Amino acid sequence: MKFTHLAEKSLSGDALTHDEALAVLATPPEDILELLQAAFTVRQRYFGRKVYLHLLVNAKSGLCTEDCSYCSQSAVSQAGINRYRLLDDAELLLGAREARQARARRYCIVTSGLRAEPAEMDSLCRVARRIGEEVGIDVCVSAGLLEQQDAERLREAGVKRYNHNLNTSERFYSHICTTHTYHDRVNTLVHARRAGLELCCGALFGLGEDDSDRLELAMALREMRPDSIPVNFFHPIEGTLIEQTRGSALRENGLNPVKCLAVLCLMRLLNPTAELRVAGGREYHLRSLQPLAFYPANSIFVGGYLTVSGQPPGEAWRMVEDAGFEVVEE
Repeated sequence: MKFTHLAEKSLSGDALTHDEALAVLATPPEDILELLQAAFTVRQRYFGRKVYLHLLVNAKSGLCTEDCSYCSQSAVSQAGINRYRLLDDAELLLGAREARQARARRYCIVTSGLRAEPAEMDSLCRVARRIGEEVGIDVCVSAGLLEQQDAERLREAGVKRYNHNLNTSERFYSHICTTHTYHDRVNTLVHARRAGLELCCGALFGLGEDDSDRLELAMALREMRPDSIPVNFFHPIEGTLIEQTRGSALRENGLNPVKCLAVLCLMRLLNPTAELRVAGGREYHLRSLQPLAFYPANSIFVGGYLTVSGQPPGEAWRMVEDAGFEVVEE
């Protein structure tokens, strides 16, 4: 495989063929540096050596009706997490200030549940306005399924971006959730885009899917053209349904640092202009190879991932700079 050819295709706007994409996912360790260089050629064209930081706040934890098998906050999870209603304005404003201090470009407010209740949507819109006025940091909201009128309310309140991940392929979706569908998620993204919100839509790998599912999802994201693509790798949490039923198998889910890097490279080659973020599971799966993720990706989360702690901002700054990249807040 001539990876330089794939970079040329990506830069010209052409999609990789099915066989080319599967070959990327199957890249052996001895070829991973060549693949990373090809992905970096594309990344550098559109983002140079810039790295954007994002900070998440778990604004409402647990108390969810959905049966997503991977999630520690789902109705079927027995994970020992904190469960609480939506944080008040003061707590969310404090989180926005902490995001600014962490040099984050964006503050991501995430709530558990199928969708935001009316009173919760009122609160989210109110606090988004206050964050814009008092803190001056971009806000992304992730509050489950979204109707058109609520998408428009969020946009009017100053929310820039809405997150709702597809997570896995349409074929595999029923294996990880049965209380809502893949198409419910697609419809939410349609509503958000119609309202003028930027789309943040990504993936969760390592749930038992195979490379054909990974490729199907990658192509679906290319077709959707989100502004931001967070790539998550499943971090096993004791008590989640998927750990209760298939724990030992999931811990041997085919993900290793090289595989994760290959997934990130495929996402970059298929989505050359998208902000590509290494999201949940970064520390757990990439381990000592984390800095290599900056060759395809140009964004990371700092501080943690809702119910899992993550790399402190100061350590992330040093890692970015030591790898020859630059944290930017523009």
